[in-house]
Amino acid sequence: MTSHIRPAVTVFAALTLICGVLYPLAVTGIGAAAFPGQAAGGIVEVNGKAVGSALIGQAFTSPRYFWGRPSATAPMPNNAAGSGGSNLGPYNPALLDAVKGRIEALRAADPANTAPVPVDLVTASASGLDPEISVAAARYQAGRVASARHISREQVLALIERATRPRWLGFFGEARVNVLALNLALERAQARG
Repeated sequence: MTSHIRPAVTVFAALTLICGVLYPLAVTGIGAAAFPGQAAGGIVEVNGKAVGSALIGQAFTSPRYFWGRPSATAPMPNNAAGSGGSNLGPYNPALLDAVKGRIEALRAADPANTAPVPVDLVTASASGLDPEISVAAARYQAGRVASARHISREQVLALIERATRPRWLGFFGEARVNVLALNLALERAQARG
């Protein structure tokens, strides 16, 4: 019996050391060295205070700010501990009602805007934490933000243009705008006068 226990305990200890200690340390070290900003959570600081993460969406509700994608995380929106979509199918009445309500809220916040509402402003991403919106979604909100801040729409469009991140490697994905970065750029632009 002892001849079976000793090898089993040795294999258990070796696998625990490799899989439970060495591998996590190696992956954490490589991540911190290769991607230091992302490994630290993408925390964005202003005047030494953390104001959010460039990697996780935040709920902006004031008309003075650009709004991000809706979040389907539970138990609250943009909950990084509860990442996940709503799992509602495209013909699910609950999803259709939620989209209709979001369209109505966008129309109520900017009644003069008759442009089609970009889909990413009314549907949650698969993670429910998307920090970025399409360029079309940012441009859709430009009039509301400009009016609320008493600045020209052209100034807001210029900020959107500067904040736009192109396709990755020129052809992967779509051009996009980080909502937190754009809102911080708005604040800086207004502070400069």
